[in-house]
Amino acid sequence: MMWLSIAIFLLAGASAGFLGGLLGIGGGLLLVAALSFALPALGIPADEVIHVAVATSMASIVLTFISSATAHIRRGGVLWPSWRWLAPGMVIGGFIGAHLAQMLSGPVLRYVIAGFCAVMAVQMAAGKRKKTVPGQEHIPRSPWLLPAGVGIGAVSSVVGIGGGSMTVPLLVALGVQPVKAVATSTVCGLAIALSSALSYMISVHAPAHPLPPGAFGYVFLPAAAATAVASMVLAPYGVRVAHRISGDALKRVFSIFLIFIGALIAFGG
Repeated sequence: MMWLSIAIFLLAGASAGFLGGLLGIGGGLLLVAALSFALPALGIPADEVIHVAVATSMASIVLTFISSATAHIRRGGVLWPSWRWLAPGMVIGGFIGAHLAQMLSGPVLRYVIAGFCAVMAVQMAAGKRKKTVPGQEHIPRSPWLLPAGVGIGAVSSVVGIGGGSMTVPLLVALGVQPVKAVATSTVCGLAIALSSALSYMISVHAPAHPLPPGAFGYVFLPAAAATAVASMVLAPYGVRVAHRISGDALKRVFSIFLIFIGALIAFGG
């Protein structure tokens, strides 16, 4: 059973890396779903599975984001002025969200995540991109991006993602090209992942049940390492695909992905 769990970690990590590069989401939701299935076989108590899955996902996608962010930066797709307004708030929100998640029961947290997937899927599918003047590139740099970053960071930390399912629609609604919204979201996601993972590791809310060796706070390091290594290999390939397909197609892929993962998490426990 342990080997099956490891295989799931590697497959989930590889898929998350590709989707992270493609959609700017770090594949965190996919990791949460996969980990929630595999962790019980490694001795994680049932009441703590979803919390450990979220925390481990956040730790894993740090490396995923480093890989995919590097690829996006090399292609010049990141809107740095927007990032400078969003990232500080996201760091603060990441710490806040991690503590809020630890205060929720397992079943409540599971349905919060599934509900989040459904809402974001509908929003992304129905949202319309702001019209821009041909030949001009819109770069959002409003101070209101700072509190928006706090909210995105907090929600992301609760559900185990890098915030792309909120940051991408926000930037697209403000007139950013989808591929550049993905690139900027990826670099923002690194800030969320780092702050959230640290908060889950040094948690002031100790797990109600003892966790097996390899756990650091709520983060299960063996699973985080396996998924992270696999994800880093595939992330650059996702970035290549993101730069080759149309914005509308990217939105459709995003919506379908969220619905699928939400169903997995909702019925996984």
